[in-house]
Amino acid sequence: MPKLNDILEGCNVYGIRGNPDTEISSVTSDSRKAGEGSLFFAIEGMHNDGHDFIDDAAGRGAAAVVCNRFPSRFDKGVTYVRVEDTATETGRIASAFYGHPSGQMKVLGITGTNGKTTTAVLLHRLFMKLGYGAGLISTVDYRINDRTMPAYFTTPDPVALQSLLSEMVSSGCSYCFMEVSSHSVVQKRIEGITFAGGIFTNITHDHLDYHEDFSAYLQAKKEFFDRLPEDAFALVNIDDKNGRLMIQNTPAAKKTFAIKRVADYKGRIIESHFDGTLLNIGGRELWTHLIGEFNAYNLLGAIAAADLLGADTEKVLLVASTFGVVPGRFEYVRSESGTTAIVDYAHTPDALENVLKTIKSLRKGKEEVITVVGSGGDRDKGKRPVMASIAMKYSNKLILTSDNPRNEDPEKIIEDMMDGIADEEKTKVLSITGRAEAIRAACMMASPGDIILVAGKGHETYQEIKGKRHHFDDREVIESAFKTKVK
Repeated sequence: MPKLNDILEGCNVYGIRGNPDTEISSVTSDSRKAGEGSLFFAIEGMHNDGHDFIDDAAGRGAAAVVCNRFPSRFDKGVTYVRVEDTATETGRIASAFYGHPSGQMKVLGITGTNGKTTTAVLLHRLFMKLGYGAGLISTVDYRINDRTMPAYFTTPDPVALQSLLSEMVSSGCSYCFMEVSSHSVVQKRIEGITFAGGIFTNITHDHLDYHEDFSAYLQAKKEFFDRLPEDAFALVNIDDKNGRLMIQNTPAAKKTFAIKRVADYKGRIIESHFDGTLLNIGGRELWTHLIGEFNAYNLLGAIAAADLLGADTEKVLLVASTFGVVPGRFEYVRSESGTTAIVDYAHTPDALENVLKTIKSLRKGKEEVITVVGSGGDRDKGKRPVMASIAMKYSNKLILTSDNPRNEDPEKIIEDMMDGIADEEKTKVLSITGRAEAIRAACMMASPGDIILVAGKGHETYQEIKGKRHHFDDREVIESAFKTKVK
């Protein structure tokens, strides 16, 4: 077991009370998980202050506590370490406890508003197919080579994150591809990770319930690139107007990708169909089952990153041509009557518009587009009317429904969305609170050849209502409705 003093090396320690040579058996920021020989991190969070649980951790056998301020009472046998900011030091200390796992493989962080999950999943698939051990940390799930674990957060807390990285190293992973959310940057969850590179996909309106304004959200994304090391690379989409801003101050090697302008990695869409897309990437043609311009960016970013990581270009393109869809990202189901239903995680105005624009570009005749969409509760309310307005703009019929209402009244959320619908358009809009009922209604309304978009939840297999998660899968509801309709 490592000694406390050893795993504190490099941290900003302001004072120690107790034995700095005490041995540490585990690390945790949850006092309920503290045990004999544990190190407990007392973190000041948004809802709880870890300092209030120091006595609980000590009572469960914790050998040491890292805190911003010393408690009023000290337990005999417990060593107390005072630092300026526990949140900052937690990742660094946890990394040291687990033997600095990110330094033993190449970790690539993907950040942006949309496309993070698809890009991360594509890279994981790619490097696994190329024969490397690879880990994945994404919104959909966490993976260690072929083993899959459920994902509860896009980016885990720093202790769980370092533990996961350590397990990846032990399992022979040479690479890890992880989504880096703006929350994780602000909350210091990625402290202690050495990144080999970073990818910026794009940035649009999102998470303004958490960040003070768009400028703060932008800065959170930029901070990730500002802190990359000199021997890393920063790969950005320069078709996004904020792409160059992201790498303005980074010490990492600056690389770009784009479809609409000159870049280090240039792509071009030749053909686009419901069955896939034909691309030209760096002068080579590539057919992919991925659909739409937004997916062309995701694939181009993944291929560019693979090149920067040293993968063989010919092998990369060959493997990339075999990729199927990413769960919940423009994933479609076709009925026997010829209706197509698309399930997509689009839960921001920009993502929703991208998906609907793609559908519009793929339409061949007079088939109608029926959109089923809601908006999450306890989140950024400003995007609700915007999303409804965008959905109406590109749809023949619109059904507003529940997403994850969480602790809000779902009917009130729908009312907020209705504010984005012009009076003359409201005859085209149905309000159906129950999501399953709304999806079934869309399937019943659709004629052969019509396209149904069910947006907002994508890969999720639950619906969160009043603090509880209930099983719910858009895809299951669609498949059941299509079978019922056929009968």
